[in-house]
Amino acid sequence: MTDIASTPTATVPPLHSRLWERMVRRPELFTLVLVILTCIAVTIANPDFLQVNNLFDVLRASVVRGLFALGVLVVLAAGGIDVSFTAIAALMMYALTMLATNHVPDMPLAVFFLLAAGGGALLGAANGLLVHTLRAPSLIVTIGTQYIIRSFLLTFVGTALFMNIPTAMDAFGRASLYTHTAPGGGISLLPATVLVLLVASVVTWFILERTLMGRAVFAVGGNPGIAERLGISLFRVRVFVFAYAGLLAGIAGVVHVASNRLANPFDLAGMEIDVIAAVVLGGARITGGSGSVAGTLLGVFLITLVSNVLIFVGIPSTLQLAIVGGFILLAGTIFALGQRG
Repeated sequence: MTDIASTPTATVPPLHSRLWERMVRRPELFTLVLVILTCIAVTIANPDFLQVNNLFDVLRASVVRGLFALGVLVVLAAGGIDVSFTAIAALMMYALTMLATNHVPDMPLAVFFLLAAGGGALLGAANGLLVHTLRAPSLIVTIGTQYIIRSFLLTFVGTALFMNIPTAMDAFGRASLYTHTAPGGGISLLPATVLVLLVASVVTWFILERTLMGRAVFAVGGNPGIAERLGISLFRVRVFVFAYAGLLAGIAGVVHVASNRLANPFDLAGMEIDVIAAVVLGGARITGGSGSVAGTLLGVFLITLVSNVLIFVGIPSTLQLAIVGGFILLAGTIFALGQRG
């Protein structure tokens, strides 16, 4: 008879060990944990945080940042980096607002989006063409194009504020998907602009996960030399990812004007680091070859949460930057451990 006590049994790792292993291999899970912990901490410090209007405010503030982040995700996945998206958005939103206000006041909203997407894609494709042709680091190229675009905007397009935006934009900015009435009578609106981010997220996920171009993007980001030997066109991939980022940036510009009911040529400058931080927090490696839409959206939500909500617990804006920096260092450590494993 076999001694039961001597029979080997499978060792089941403890729950915390399994959770740790999953987080280092699925970066978006770690970002989700950070979001949950942040929400719990803010709620303990100020229970008013759980009001519906605060959630709607965070969602509203996440739309433009989210559109930018989806574009940056695609570029990062291909091994590049883009910091010109805010300049593209500013040019598209201001030029189209000025065009409609002065010449075509009844321009339909769909035309705004088509023109912004097309113009943004062309400017983004120019970035990709320059990166591929010059063989220069994409960061350097897009810093240069960012300055050129902003200079063109301020020199040839204009600098005046447009307070009375076109009717279609104004109506879209006021539209809501859901209206919540609090027990005290307060009314909260879930803005229709959230639909734009939802559609962009689904399209981006489909491109990256279900198309040959998506596979090529990750292959080029992982190792461009091997990808080229496998027959993947580096030129096509680079032009595509920067054009896609420009397309989303143009759309984000229209959404920004509609949401704020104001066109300001100086808007959106300085958002680049926040957006790239959100994508990195979502699990995308700066060196390319990785990233997910779910992780990126969680990263955007986390950055927006820290930027917009920590005021509830009395944390000044200067310390909010330190908290985001701490999150990035912590996430970077966790992701590095996952890669070593």
